[in-house]
Amino acid sequence: MMRAILLILLLSVGAVQAETPLYKDSTQPVDARVADLLSRMTLEEKVAQIQCVWRDKNKALDEDGRFVPEKAAEAFPHGIGCVARPSDNWQRGTAGVDRNRTPTETVELVNAFQKWLLEETRLGIPTMMHEEGLHGFQAHGATSFPQAIALASTWDPEFVEKVYTTVAAEIRAWGPTHVLSPVVDVGRDPRWGRIEETYGEDPHLVAEMGLAAVRGFQGRRDQGSDEPLPEGRVFATLKHMTGHGQPQSGTNVGPSQISERILREMFFPPFERAIQEADAASVMASYNEIDGIPSHANVWLLRDVLRDEWKFNGYVVADYYAIDQLQSLHHVASSLADAAVQALRAGVDVELPNPAGYPFLIEQVKNGIVDEKMIDEAVARGLRYRFLAGLFDDPYADADYAEELTGNAAARKLAERAAEKAVILLKNEDNLLPLKLDELKKIAIIGPNANETILGGYTDKPKQTVSILDGVRTYVGDRAEVVFSQGSHITKDRNWFADEVELWEEDVNQGLIRAAAQVARQADVAIVAVGDNEQTSREAWDSNHMGDRTSLELVGQQAELVNAILATGTPTVVVLIHGRPLAVNDIAEDAPAILDGWYLGQETGTAVARVLFGDVNPGGKLPMTIPRSVGQLPMYYNAKPSARRGYLFETTEPLWPFGYGLSYTTFEISEPRLSADEIGPDGRVTVRVDVKNTGEYEGDEVVQLYLRDKVSSVTRPNKELKAFQRVTLAPGAMTTVEFEIGPEHLRFYNRAMERIVEPGDFEIMIGPNSVDLKSVTLSVK
Repeated sequence: MMRAILLILLLSVGAVQAETPLYKDSTQPVDARVADLLSRMTLEEKVAQIQCVWRDKNKALDEDGRFVPEKAAEAFPHGIGCVARPSDNWQRGTAGVDRNRTPTETVELVNAFQKWLLEETRLGIPTMMHEEGLHGFQAHGATSFPQAIALASTWDPEFVEKVYTTVAAEIRAWGPTHVLSPVVDVGRDPRWGRIEETYGEDPHLVAEMGLAAVRGFQGRRDQGSDEPLPEGRVFATLKHMTGHGQPQSGTNVGPSQISERILREMFFPPFERAIQEADAASVMASYNEIDGIPSHANVWLLRDVLRDEWKFNGYVVADYYAIDQLQSLHHVASSLADAAVQALRAGVDVELPNPAGYPFLIEQVKNGIVDEKMIDEAVARGLRYRFLAGLFDDPYADADYAEELTGNAAARKLAERAAEKAVILLKNEDNLLPLKLDELKKIAIIGPNANETILGGYTDKPKQTVSILDGVRTYVGDRAEVVFSQGSHITKDRNWFADEVELWEEDVNQGLIRAAAQVARQADVAIVAVGDNEQTSREAWDSNHMGDRTSLELVGQQAELVNAILATGTPTVVVLIHGRPLAVNDIAEDAPAILDGWYLGQETGTAVARVLFGDVNPGGKLPMTIPRSVGQLPMYYNAKPSARRGYLFETTEPLWPFGYGLSYTTFEISEPRLSADEIGPDGRVTVRVDVKNTGEYEGDEVVQLYLRDKVSSVTRPNKELKAFQRVTLAPGAMTTVEFEIGPEHLRFYNRAMERIVEPGDFEIMIGPNSVDLKSVTLSVK
């Protein structure tokens, strides 16, 4: 802001007198344009720029959803800083599948809104429009990629960057230049319904995936960059700052009982790295509270850490309705006006999704309660990114291009490949997989997730979906008979937006189970798809819209279905399609083959079929530990040495460990080798291992490096993931994988909360998962 103030003093006289205001001159530096525009704005215009409209955008629309300039002028006389989700259409009822705008309709709305703002408001300030892009653009016809937790299962950041580059292109083609994604919360409680939105339980894996997503959305940028936003890109938002992924009792929005040390070591790293290494433009504050202070009112979190420590110069947005919740839920504010003051002072620059508290800031400034300089800071941050996005110069989209690009063949192929890379092989007894089609006459496809393509939350309706039944039938053709049996139902509706969740009656499912068992007896192999859907694991955004659970077991009668199929003696492959870890103990014990897909996106069936029949060798790895029961929680691999001493009558071992995943081939990873046995605190060392494919199929292995500080001034986890690499090898082929270890991997927070590297011995462990590891000792002198 100091640079901006100096520029005002130097440029204001000439700029005011100029025929074209300086802020409209695209050849001028961004800071100068911001300063010039800010100097011309009234208090009312400034406060309008830190507000957003979502449902309230209807005030500018007619009953058919078309933009009406006269209505806009009445509703937003001072302009508006943000328009949320122009692709949705509340005139058609609750936003959701089959109700939202087409590309052409959205572009028409975007262009009309921006044209009115540029040409008919006093200063001609365009708005910043945002959309959702968790695992694809949440819009009608857009490409739906595997859910975030499944993308994390690829352990392939370079590929994930390609996915989000495609997501960005689809969003930008429709007109918006800002996306509320990625979620870089570290998910550490599998009861939480939003686990599917995360990249798993480990801060390093989440950070790497978060970096990939931000770079895909924005392009590659250095921190503090003033480079214009490239064509086909959108500004990213890191969600949700922070500790959100381990809520009390696993319930969304619950307090996060987390110490500063755990925040800094487990929850901060993905945010810090995305800001400092990828220049993430925006951060969304979280709904939760930490140590009694809601995040939207947390000065330490949003100013001291985010801005002062990490040097974040982007803008902070509120989560939807979270400023209101400071008074309605957390009860730390006496009114909406008080909530607005607290949020602004904490560092929240824009209120989402509709004006609630921030309109009161005009009165608060006039009454001397709020310093107008704080308003100026928030406005300036938002304006900067509108200049970088080119919105003052050309904010318009092309409807024909949006129609052509959205969900095109290239995007569909990428979605298919993403699904293939995400599939995890959890069990393959006696090499049942891959199936040998020439030995099969009848294939039974069974289960509630067999004839449905489960996409997960933050999804609209893509141009096409492929269920497992569709995929297998297409793959097999007339070479074998494919028969389907429902087996059971889960919920009576799959609408993610619906508040009520109603399970199917048990007697109905019992009849379906009996019928499915009869079908399985007559088949050569049974493929049973079970798990979750969009209603059994989701964001619980209100007390009447639940999505978290007390159990990790399969919903309804699905476990009985699998047991009945296994009892027939027919060789059975279980395919898990789900949003949270599932404690499927009996299935893990009894099923000969298990594939895990989480939610694989619109091309689920094509990918699963290619994996089942061996065209694709699964190479995904678990981004989360899979517990045996809720009683084991918390259950994550990077536990402290004193944790998990034992239980009466039960093990402390998980069902499947973090980083686990099998292959149709076998790999051998050598003992790790160090380029030096000793380094100084600032030194670096190279770690090498040889990886050989010792089996009969080409396949992928994810080489994972973990580290343990053997003796430290504060307790440290038993192991921490610090690096990984996914490699593809032909049968008999070998490669050498190298990792470089430096201070950024060895440091931690000591008793004085200083981030340092302590001298001592470190165990460097490398293997295919977090359990089967080979180690070597590195000394730091």
